[in-house]
Amino acid sequence: MAGSQEVAAVRQLSLLPEFEEVLRLQQAIWGFADIELLPLRFLVVVTRVGGHVFGAYDGDMMVGFCFAIPGIKPGGRPYLHSHMLGVLPAYQNSGIGRQLKLRQREEALSRGIELIEWTFDPLELKNAFFNIERLGAIVRHYNENQYGVTASPLHGGLPTDRCYAEWWLNSRGW
Repeated sequence: MAGSQEVAAVRQLSLLPEFEEVLRLQQAIWGFADIELLPLRFLVVVTRVGGHVFGAYDGDMMVGFCFAIPGIKPGGRPYLHSHMLGVLPAYQNSGIGRQLKLRQREEALSRGIELIEWTFDPLELKNAFFNIERLGAIVRHYNENQYGVTASPLHGGLPTDRCYAEWWLNSRGW
């Protein structure tokens, strides 16, 4: 049910048809041009090199997703870079984004990873509030026009300035 507080399931994805749904959601959520979509092959690689892809479902329909790729900080600390999280417009503001992030957290901690990072648009106030207030991420870095200008109507032809969120997974007593 659109807008409900809980989806039926958040599960780890590994099959090509599931990744095809992630591509469909990228287009439905952001209106990306085909060339701007993160391709199916990339999602396959993410799952093979220590990253993860999660889907949120309402019944059999995928309504949200997120994925992260592994990284190593100077000094050897492993972390995950959560590159993309999206929820269909009809399901936004229903807790699905939080469910996906908490599933990422659970998976990372099960592997001994204590840091997840991502970037976000500082002009998207609801997103900034979610990242900083709801999840407890901190921001120490800002990058101008991180991804260049995109065709997404959501970006409105503006440069893609980004804040870097650091989510220290053991920092707030989750």
